[in-house]
Amino acid sequence: MLRTARFGALAATALFAAVCAMPAAAQQKSVAVLSIVEHPALDSVRDGVNEALKEAGFEQGKNLRWQFQSAQGNVATAAQIARKFVGDRPDAIVAIATPAAQSVVAATRDVPLVYSAVTDPIAAQLVKGWEPSGTNVTGVSDELSLDKQIELIKQILPNAKRVGMVYNPGEANSAVVVERMKEALPKHGMTLVEAAAPRTVDVGAAAGRLVGKVDVIYTSTDNNVVSAYEALVKVGNDTKTPLIAADTDSVKRGAIAALGLNYHDIGRQTGKIVVRILNGEQPGAIASERSENLDLFVNLQAAKRQGVEVPEAVVSSAAEVIR
Repeated sequence: MLRTARFGALAATALFAAVCAMPAAAQQKSVAVLSIVEHPALDSVRDGVNEALKEAGFEQGKNLRWQFQSAQGNVATAAQIARKFVGDRPDAIVAIATPAAQSVVAATRDVPLVYSAVTDPIAAQLVKGWEPSGTNVTGVSDELSLDKQIELIKQILPNAKRVGMVYNPGEANSAVVVERMKEALPKHGMTLVEAAAPRTVDVGAAAGRLVGKVDVIYTSTDNNVVSAYEALVKVGNDTKTPLIAADTDSVKRGAIAALGLNYHDIGRQTGKIVVRILNGEQPGAIASERSENLDLFVNLQAAKRQGVEVPEAVVSSAAEVIR
């Protein structure tokens, strides 16, 4: 009887050790994803995160519980979803775009948060700097060099002096870009003309207010604008007002050109950080990251509709050209 008991104890100890030694990918993990809105760029981030997790061995329906919800552009809804996710106590929350990340930060100080597609995480008060935060927050920024954006405008429209921007003043990342453009444009002999669009339905009207006042409309990765980009394209086409974007997906939808980040790659970069957390690293020990890989997209059909001839040097350097 004593030998049997000892054998049972040894077997239990061996089983416990085996469980502890199992790779993280073999254990059930949970990831909750909140996006402020659904549009091609942010959807690409979400898909990239999922792809990176799968490649690391975390697969939905096998060893991963994956939740995704969109706030449909509503900040109050984002706050509700954030609180629900925090209550579920997942191993990590991924927040896509600034308002989503701010909602999660307001809801928790301990559940790991990995933000993505946030232009300025410091101005958004997600982290204090680019070094490891020491908190529950880390992530990937989609901050762009505005000098390169302005240079693209000058390459396509060398005589442009007045640059219009439609943006949501309530979105921190958009407000930051507007302020930086105000500082940067005069160095290139240009000025900024603003048009506020607090809601998605305001985008078309805001673009209309810029007609005749600007030589080109530049759009950042403002989520209201990107969500309603077709309304802006209609104004551009109808009034021969050129559109230059920071989001390459907007080129497929009617902008003349964009020098932008690959949001699927940003998602994969974000997903790799999530994997590190699922494997035991603390988010506060992981420095926030930027993405540096820029692609130039050009739409010659849109250029024709908006009365612009794109220089061959720009076309030849593009990663993708819509003819």
